[in-house]
Amino acid sequence: MTFHDQVIAILPKLRVQALSLTRNRAAAEDLVQDAVCNALAAQNSFIPGTNFSAWMHRILRNRFISDLRKRRETTDIDDVPASSFASPATHEDNLALKDLSMALSRLPADQREALVMVVIQGMSYEALAEATDCAVGTAKSRVFRARRQLEAWMSGDLPANDKLRIKVKALRDAMDARRRAGQSSDDLMLS
Repeated sequence: MTFHDQVIAILPKLRVQALSLTRNRAAAEDLVQDAVCNALAAQNSFIPGTNFSAWMHRILRNRFISDLRKRRETTDIDDVPASSFASPATHEDNLALKDLSMALSRLPADQREALVMVVIQGMSYEALAEATDCAVGTAKSRVFRARRQLEAWMSGDLPANDKLRIKVKALRDAMDARRRAGQSSDDLMLS
């Protein structure tokens, strides 16, 4: 398989990784495009017979980190309006997906990235370790800790002082009360 064929074959996995890093479809596409450009420019440095997937994932991750360093833009979660975290849900499945999405976004970036690469993309721990420049044990630990933390958050097994959990519970209770009273709860999502 030629170098270009390998690049084309790995694009879907790069898109998934980029989306897990950026959490924005347009930014993810830009990141993939930049990573592919970097890979094409560094094509001669790739050693045939080595793990092409790990090499590409590392290029994408390094490009993401470089872009972050250039921007250095941060936002405190308390400064973001609640409406950006929730939208009117009509089914319990939508609520569960939102809970999962919120829980995933709360994971540390290294754990989220490791979980997505292993669980969603099916990458081996060895390939993950190579792509993220860490030991295999560290890669396994990141996935384990991410799974354990998600399980705790999704089962409601959280500390009593967890501000986000308290806010979400209050919002759900208010929505349920309005539904029982036959009132719309759309305005709650806007506040």
